[in-house]
Amino acid sequence: MPQFTRRLTRSLAAVALLVGSTMLGACTTNAATGRTQLNLLSRSEEIQIGQEAAPELIAAYGGRVPSDQLQSYVTDIGMKLAAQTEGENPSLPWSFIFLNSDVINAFALPGGQVFITRGLVERMDNEAQLAGVLGHEIAHVTARHANNRLVRQAGLSLAAAIGGVVIGSDEDLQLLVNGLVTGAGVYALTFDRGQESESDQLGMRYMAQAGYNPSAQLEVMRILKDASSGPRQPEWLSTHPLPETRIEQIQELLSEEFRAAASNPANQLYRDRFQSTMLQGLNALPPAPAMTLRDAQFIEQWIAEHTECECHEHGSVSAR
Repeated sequence: MPQFTRRLTRSLAAVALLVGSTMLGACTTNAATGRTQLNLLSRSEEIQIGQEAAPELIAAYGGRVPSDQLQSYVTDIGMKLAAQTEGENPSLPWSFIFLNSDVINAFALPGGQVFITRGLVERMDNEAQLAGVLGHEIAHVTARHANNRLVRQAGLSLAAAIGGVVIGSDEDLQLLVNGLVTGAGVYALTFDRGQESESDQLGMRYMAQAGYNPSAQLEVMRILKDASSGPRQPEWLSTHPLPETRIEQIQELLSEEFRAAASNPANQLYRDRFQSTMLQGLNALPPAPAMTLRDAQFIEQWIAEHTECECHEHGSVSAR
């Protein structure tokens, strides 16, 4: 074996040994996904992160919709879905915040903080679509995607640090390892896209168990597709699959895993209730304020600095 290859092998082995010895014993089986995962964040830490971050994000998005009735409507649906989650997840301090913003967005923070904007809800036609979005965001929490992202980031950072120490001043080998770490970072984005697909699937499970027709999740994707405009990144460099990709995946789920649920007359869309309560209620309110440039910049900076929190953009954050 050439000396160059031997040194690289030793470097990567050192990374693997240190990571393995440091994190041994911290793995548990996730009740929602059934997968074994490494936990760098405890349940209490996830709850604390979400609760501490929520007030600033609520303010940046223009506060809550000024209607107790509509806030309660969103909360009731969210809690109905949260009750369908696995393991200890129903006992999380769930909070469902209806943001008074015209931005089209929904996201979740660790520990049970779920947000949806007025701009997205106003494009909906029925209650099951709202349940589909809330279920998707609930799934990010139950699958502990924020923790999983932190694990990947910690692994890449540790690999880079150890590689630098082991390799020393060998410039050729350093360049190669830097390339491997960068490549691993791009490859990790596929796992972020996998998180979105997994959350679609789990969200459909929760909504079907709560009495909603899971086909509404397909309608949500079409809403997001229609709302997409302007140039987009290539999908392989994006943390979210393109709407077209998610539409195909959801169609497959509806034809297989959720075929019976979609055809079950007990699972409904609740269009009339949504339109008479939610849409008429929103129409009676003043228009949502446009996001200021300062708030848009704060949100973008917050996301960049707190990527361990699962802040999922369904639409662009921009000021008008």
